[in-house]
Amino acid sequence: MKIRLATVNDHDAIWEIFKHVISTKEVFVFLPDTPKEDIYTYWLSSTMHTYVLENEGKILGSYYLKPNQVGYGSHIANGGYMTHPAARGKGIGKLLCEHSITNAKALGFKAIQFNMVVSTNSIAVDLWKKYGFKIIGTIPEAFNHHQLGYVDAYIMYQKIA
Repeated sequence: MKIRLATVNDHDAIWEIFKHVISTKEVFVFLPDTPKEDIYTYWLSSTMHTYVLENEGKILGSYYLKPNQVGYGSHIANGGYMTHPAARGKGIGKLLCEHSITNAKALGFKAIQFNMVVSTNSIAVDLWKKYGFKIIGTIPEAFNHHQLGYVDAYIMYQKIA
């Protein structure tokens, strides 16, 4: 498995993952009918460092890093992570997390902050905690879960430098 910078040739594969993940209505705020063109704002913007995990020519996951804020807040990264549904449970999230922490340091970020981790997404919450992220805040009823109704979301943070 190899993690590398995403190229234009990866856009369709990233969209496929994005489309599947948002269709669950469980972990990301994007509506299931988000148009493909919006991925260029949400995942592939020129302000982001977007990566893919490739195995035998197939894209199994992707993540991005970007400054969480502009100017004096740009030393803290923000990131998003998605794994292809067919690759879940195969350690892809772990590999993306490890790579992103190392990569964020190399890019000069001092910390990583996730602004909205849905509290019911226990797989992600547990993974981030395993890699040193702490819950530094709870946003009450921040996410409208399709089955559970309004659930909390966490702000998670890790200093990396």
